[in-house]
Parts: sequence; structure tokens; C-alpha cells
Amino acid sequence: MADVTYRLEIGGRVQGVYYRGSMVAQARALGLRGWVRNRLDGSVEAVVQGGAHEVNRLVEWARRGPPSAVVTSVDIFPTEGDFVGFEQRESG
Repeated sequence: MADVTYRLEIGGRVQGVYYRGSMVAQARALGLRGWVRNRLDGSVEAVVQGGAHEVNRLVEWARRGPPSAVVTSVDIFPTEGDFVGFEQRESG
């Protein structure tokens, strides 16, 4: 089955609560590729690539986040790219 690639925009209290580091751990455990970063507007942005089932599992995790997060929205957009590993990027 072909891989899927989505860009996620996550809103709420998602900065300063170890959201990015937790997402990296979750994505790597699921064997996904892509990246995650804080955005200047206080949200978190991620690009996630891999098998549809694994990507959907990470999206479900993203709706909760780590224990200190308060996620109010997860917007999902199909995107393209080719990624190796899953990394935490600088804010943008």
C-alpha cells in the first residue's frame, strides 16, 4: 500500500509542554517519517509520512498530545515530500 503524507496544524496549549519531543517519540515508534516544529503564532506544525494506519494513529495521538497539552484543534492537509526519519525542527 502506498504511503500517505499529511501536514498537521495543531492549536491550543501545545508549546512549552513537550509536545514536539513527545510527537517525535510517537512518530519514531510508529516508523513514520517527517518533522514537527513550533510556529510563531503559538501552534505546532508537523508533516507526517508513512502507512495510512500508522499516520492515522499519530493523528489520533496529536488530538490529545502529551499530558500537559490542551489541544483545541488539529487541521489536516494532504501534502507531498520525501522524508527520511522524523525530526524536530527549529520554530518557523
